[in-house]
Amino acid sequence: MTKKYLALALGAMLVCGGAMAQKKKQAQPEYNGGITPEMMQQMKKGFGGNASDKALRNIMVNQSPAKLAMNYENATKFDSHFSNRVVSKAVTDQKSSGRCWMFTGMNVLRNQAIRKHHLPADFQFSQAYLFFYDQLEKSNLFLQAMIDTYQKPLDDQEVQWLFKNPIGDGGQFTGVANLISKYGLVPADVMPETYNTNNTSSISNLIALKLREDGLELRRLEANKYVLPSELQKKKTEMLTEIYRMLALTMGEPPAQFTWQQKDAKGEIVETATYTPKEFYEKFAKTDFSKYYMVMNDPTREYYKVYEIQYDRHVYDGQNWRYLNLPMEDIAPMCIASIKDSTMMYFSCDVGKFLNRDNGLMDMNNFDYESLMGTTFGMDKKQRVATFASGSSHAMTLCAVDLDKDGKPLKWMVENSWGPNYGWQGNLIMTNDWFNEYMFRVVLEEKYIPANILSLMKQEPIMLPAWDPMFAPEE
Repeated sequence: MTKKYLALALGAMLVCGGAMAQKKKQAQPEYNGGITPEMMQQMKKGFGGNASDKALRNIMVNQSPAKLAMNYENATKFDSHFSNRVVSKAVTDQKSSGRCWMFTGMNVLRNQAIRKHHLPADFQFSQAYLFFYDQLEKSNLFLQAMIDTYQKPLDDQEVQWLFKNPIGDGGQFTGVANLISKYGLVPADVMPETYNTNNTSSISNLIALKLREDGLELRRLEANKYVLPSELQKKKTEMLTEIYRMLALTMGEPPAQFTWQQKDAKGEIVETATYTPKEFYEKFAKTDFSKYYMVMNDPTREYYKVYEIQYDRHVYDGQNWRYLNLPMEDIAPMCIASIKDSTMMYFSCDVGKFLNRDNGLMDMNNFDYESLMGTTFGMDKKQRVATFASGSSHAMTLCAVDLDKDGKPLKWMVENSWGPNYGWQGNLIMTNDWFNEYMFRVVLEEKYIPANILSLMKQEPIMLPAWDPMFAPEE
């Protein structure tokens, strides 16, 4: 065969082969991303339906996976001994509210006040008093933000976030510091809890509805170029007056002045005096909040950098939440130093993960979901945060650590605010492995922070948006 005919034959074969391949390709059904019958058959085979699968199914359809995955051997190893502990006086109860951040911050100050002034063990500052002003200040923060962002369209991400989150009962330590510094404190018996401070959802929802309506009205007024800034502020004050009334009707009106009997640890009256809330704070809980710093372990972001979260404050004229991001090996020694010096700390974590609700132990080995479900759950802390599988959800008071003979932490304990009957005597205990995986934030006094780390706090912060998933308020 000549080269000419050979080339023609090869060309014909290629054309024929290409046509056959194209015909074969066209004959196959195009996959559209849905579950096909073939896929369903494979899934059914994967389940198997053998005797052991059926027995397990019969058990699991009537039980919680958490109950069935409980590691019995781990539950028998519960240990409540701690080598170093800050003695707490009484466990508080936030009831059906998201005020854990407030209870935690005030518990730190309460413990100091009881020790310094020899107050009764059950002494408490009024959470209802501070919560009233928290809700009023958050209302002002939202309304002023409406004024500040009026030139942005309604579908702008910042404006949408504001309307989605006009107010809430959650928060963080900066709120504690700003509110107390501005409004002071009163004893719990001067402004006691009400149904609506213990059960915050109804009144918060009503206030949120009113604020959204007011926000739209402010934007409408601002669209009128002839409306003066003074008129907008006057209108905002009228709106806040309505919010104040709603709060006073459901929580009581905060006292401007009060008379209080100070008692000692035995219940004997020491002094009867009249105070303003600021005067009471100055005498019994005066704190230099500028010497408190928040550190955080967020493995999704660069360590040794300072971050600030936009709008994450309780008071418009206060400070945004700011923190230094550190690896766990830098955070733990500072916490240990604070506990050894009998100083509690504001602490937050992802409280629901691997929590044994019967004894209050948080341990990675509490539940064996892998054996129960026949699969693995292998994400690390960085991956869990990045995929919204984990984040800080609850604030408590870090008060104890158990150290081994080499000074390494074995476990930690926090005083919770879910009442004295929850967990172990109102406390939650966490292993050090759990602490490393699910602890996120702790607030430390300056004296427990090494100089090289303290110097990092002077950095210009990196601003993060309010809608960042890591920064939902603690509840």
